[in-house]
Amino acid sequence: MLFIMVLVLRRSALFCHLSFILFPGHHECGKEDGTRAMLLQIKGNLFVIAFVSYFGAKLHRPRLIGAGCLIMAMGSFITAAPHFFQGLYKYETTISHFSASNGTESILPCLTNGSLAQDEIPTVEIQAECEKAASSSLWLYVFLGNMLRGVGETPVMPLGLSYLDDFSRAENTALYMALIQTMGIMGPMFGFMLGSFCAKLYVDIGAVDLDTITINHKDSRWVGAWWLGFLFTGGVMLLAGIPFWFLPKSLPKQGETETVKKSNVVEGEQERFIPDNNKHSNAPDKPAPVSMAALAKDFLPSLKKLFSNTIYMTLIITTIIQVNGFIGLITFQPKYMEQTYGHSASRAIFLIGVSNLPALALGIVTGGFIMKKFKLNILGASKFCITASLLTFSALLVQYFLQCDNSQVAGLTVSYQGAPEVSYQQNTLISQCNMACSCSLKHWDPICATSNGLTYASPCLAGCQTSTGVGKEMVFHNCTCIGDSPFSYANMSAVLGQCPRKSDCDYMFKFYMAVTIIGSFFPACAATPGYIILLRSINPELKSLALGVHILLIRTLGGIPPAIYFGALIDRTCLKWGTKQCGGRGACRIYDSIAFRNSYLGVIYGLFAASFVLCGVLYNRLSHREKKRALKSQLKAPEQDGNGVSTGNRNVSSAIIKCDENPDQETTI
Repeated sequence: MLFIMVLVLRRSALFCHLSFILFPGHHECGKEDGTRAMLLQIKGNLFVIAFVSYFGAKLHRPRLIGAGCLIMAMGSFITAAPHFFQGLYKYETTISHFSASNGTESILPCLTNGSLAQDEIPTVEIQAECEKAASSSLWLYVFLGNMLRGVGETPVMPLGLSYLDDFSRAENTALYMALIQTMGIMGPMFGFMLGSFCAKLYVDIGAVDLDTITINHKDSRWVGAWWLGFLFTGGVMLLAGIPFWFLPKSLPKQGETETVKKSNVVEGEQERFIPDNNKHSNAPDKPAPVSMAALAKDFLPSLKKLFSNTIYMTLIITTIIQVNGFIGLITFQPKYMEQTYGHSASRAIFLIGVSNLPALALGIVTGGFIMKKFKLNILGASKFCITASLLTFSALLVQYFLQCDNSQVAGLTVSYQGAPEVSYQQNTLISQCNMACSCSLKHWDPICATSNGLTYASPCLAGCQTSTGVGKEMVFHNCTCIGDSPFSYANMSAVLGQCPRKSDCDYMFKFYMAVTIIGSFFPACAATPGYIILLRSINPELKSLALGVHILLIRTLGGIPPAIYFGALIDRTCLKWGTKQCGGRGACRIYDSIAFRNSYLGVIYGLFAASFVLCGVLYNRLSHREKKRALKSQLKAPEQDGNGVSTGNRNVSSAIIKCDENPDQETTI
């Protein structure tokens, strides 16, 4: 039990680190490369998860999990390898070619000679380097590493959960699964913290002089040391897999007496996976070995039987829709916090890790405890899930009204005179105050005018004439656009970086975090009851296969699409795109936060509303099935009472047959 929790913890930390360092825009790979990285990570599961779930149930499950740990560790090390083969990271900037090395005042940004800015004309060397980088084969390392990680993590959940369920008491299964899922949530919490720590370290730490870097971890051009996390989690994964090699293939059923342990072999999933036609064998404790050919022959019929279960399929579709909303919510939440409330990506990830994820863990344990305390049946579990989903939706609705104004950027969200004016056109960056300068409209090099609180896209677009200092301490002076407002400012200087948000935005952010904590607790309460509904709605011999197919469909249809369509909708709210070294469009630097909120939360609301309809259908099907079972029990009761004075041999024979039909049901002879 402890080993499974440790493994889920490390696996979740690794997956979380991959999602929040590679995908949400911590480096210059852009949306296409980030989506490809997520797709490649899941493809490794698609090839093997159904087969591992089916055939692994007859093999040594703990050793398969241990082998998966070894493969995951190899994949992590391979994924980090490109960092050691590629060159130093070069961020886009417009001030590198005129910054003074001695810190004295220098003439710079506003080029008054009317010629085209230097950064508009890529040199031959830059073009050649760009083409070389575009044709680089380093992405193959990421491809191979993510494929191996996907293959390695396949046995963990389906085989681990079925192994646990086979050898634990039925009333303890819900609590054990709650503890496992809690460790699965604590894993991402450490993953968030690890991602936050690595995001604050420069990607080429130890290879460059950090004093010469003009950006910090709050800048959208910043790239964190993503590779450190893969090395660390790969080593931890290697160690976490060692105990699984020493676990036995099967364990005695929890709670059995010594006499029963010696006389009976636990009939877990492995013993009843293939039905034994020879029911009257003289040695029932030693079933005949089943060949791989027999397993393969029974695979398609088992799959057909699983997909013909309407309750199982309805539950799968409902879960897929809810997971779409959850993945979209959690994947873009750091960016939402960054654009709406002005927090850096690293701080947003850290806050999610230390606040939301503990609430998720507490919710999962609470759900398992309630299931055990009140001994809820499958209908009670479904009612509990629906109630938790409604409370979650209410918390999400409150988030819509906790909004801050757009960041004040001259020419994008406000005019150069300070009037609110959102523009998606680049030509609005040109004003009377900077028209004499030959400024690039492609690059993003923000500076903050402390006197009026406005952010300018670059020193040139602010009309700055001179600068002092080097690196992050650079200060720009005589910026003509700062004085281009209804009020006159004596201080015409600006510093690097965007201006901070207003103080009332920090006050609103505290309410937002409180609501997200509540919104994280309620859906987690429904996690364990949902798993119990899944396990109790299928035949026991199809348990591992059902869990494997469940994970397969959730990761493909629930994990891949939201990253794509959420990202596409959010990209439509971008106000300023960055520029790649080749001159092409890079990552988005600033969004229209109002439109971002409408797209981001609107899709989540739609997905949750659709899931409620399916929850009603699922409850109706479960209720109908339970009524049929109750009716059958009532019809069988008089028949059993009438035959109660029959001969002993007849009763024994009838009991044996019923025991064979329902191997999981306790039968008293």
